[in-house]
Amino acid sequence: MRAAGGIFKGPDAAAVECRLRRIRVRPAPLQLNPQFLAAVKACLPVLPGVLAFGAISGVAMVAAGMPHYLAMAMSVLVYAGSSQLAALQLLTSGSPLAIAILAALVINLRFSIYSLSMAPHLAAAGAGWRSVLSYLLSDNGYAMSLRGYERPLGAVDKVWYYFGCCAAIWVTWQIGTLTGVLLGARIPADWHLEFSIVLTFLAIVAPTIRDRAVAAAACAAGVTAIITWPLPLRLGLLLAVAAGIAAGMLVENMLEEKRQ
Repeated sequence: MRAAGGIFKGPDAAAVECRLRRIRVRPAPLQLNPQFLAAVKACLPVLPGVLAFGAISGVAMVAAGMPHYLAMAMSVLVYAGSSQLAALQLLTSGSPLAIAILAALVINLRFSIYSLSMAPHLAAAGAGWRSVLSYLLSDNGYAMSLRGYERPLGAVDKVWYYFGCCAAIWVTWQIGTLTGVLLGARIPADWHLEFSIVLTFLAIVAPTIRDRAVAAAACAAGVTAIITWPLPLRLGLLLAVAAGIAAGMLVENMLEEKRQ
């Protein structure tokens, strides 16, 4: 049997052509980028804290008299735990809607700082992707992404790693919120689930303190946050961020001068 011009000839030509007709080209199965899966795996230790905080948010919304569907809509559309709780607290205490919105905006100003920090790492993402990535930005996602960027990654891999971290946290948050909404006040207050989010942040931040500059930034931010805690609209959070950045840069410059 021989082939000429793509046509089989010979005694077995009919059988061969019949077999070829039965062959169907199947598309390759969808595969996620390995960095996406690596990011999800890296986030597993912090997800229980995110789940607990989401449950707290869901319970608070239902306890404030918000319908289940509206509570879940707020969780998906706003997706900002601290500002959600602050705005909810102000509204239930009789504060004007404008004050509640202003408080939420002030609390979320930290995400502007996060965005500026992440922009160079996500330069490979297109305009449409950037909209999705900006929506998914969270405290835990930001911290876990920076930890992952400590090892060398390509531009595209950085985007996938960030997406993996933030997607895992987003899904966990929504599951936690839904759990809180459905359970409502049946979660005992003496469980103190709100403390789990503090432990989660400590577990994320502690391994990143590896030099004097970072240690100075952490100490300055922590002390400032404690001192400014009584300030309204969570302004102490922004001041703590500013103090941490300033202290870290100051110590880094001092150490650089000593090296020279």
